[in-house]
Amino acid sequence: MDWLHDFKSEPIRFYSEIGEDGYEVRKVQEYRDGRKLKADALHESGEIGLSEIPVGSIEDVAGQPEFSALVIDREQFEEKWQGAAWSVGRTL
Repeated sequence: MDWLHDFKSEPIRFYSEIGEDGYEVRKVQEYRDGRKLKADALHESGEIGLSEIPVGSIEDVAGQPEFSALVIDREQFEEKWQGAAWSVGRTL
């Protein structure tokens, strides 16, 4: 999902693995400066964390004017996951 905004320090792209219950299991955030951070249930920080509410359908997300969203396959997600780093301020 792309977040369409002009905030210099905020992420511009999100990749989320969604569980059967609609909640995020893992997430990758990409920033304008090229940084890629990841989070899961055991590794969150003030900079990145999993959503506390269900994500909703891809149609619901894509229907919001500030987002552009599409579904990717597991292999594509894993590639993004492996290329991302844990946030320095990670917590368990």
